[in-house]
Amino acid sequence: MHLVPPHRVYPDQPAGPFGPVEVLPAGACIGAFRSKPVAPDLDPVLHCSALTVVWFQTTPHVPTGEHADFTLRGIPWDELAKDYEL
Repeated sequence: MHLVPPHRVYPDQPAGPFGPVEVLPAGACIGAFRSKPVAPDLDPVLHCSALTVVWFQTTPHVPTGEHADFTLRGIPWDELAKDYEL
């Protein structure tokens, strides 16, 4: 699982019992993605790679293509995804 670091806002409010007030974007999203295997020596018929990604966003729209946040588009799949056998 990978958490895309959210954009945090610190409103000008007095600190609470746990420290400064911090506001995250309202939408919490979870995506489960699959692709060909990361390891080049694995048979793509018998293996896949998978990664679950968690991110926050301010709109209810599905992020797609060039409109998706850069940090979401820039996830290093080969480093984070895990191969598994079908």
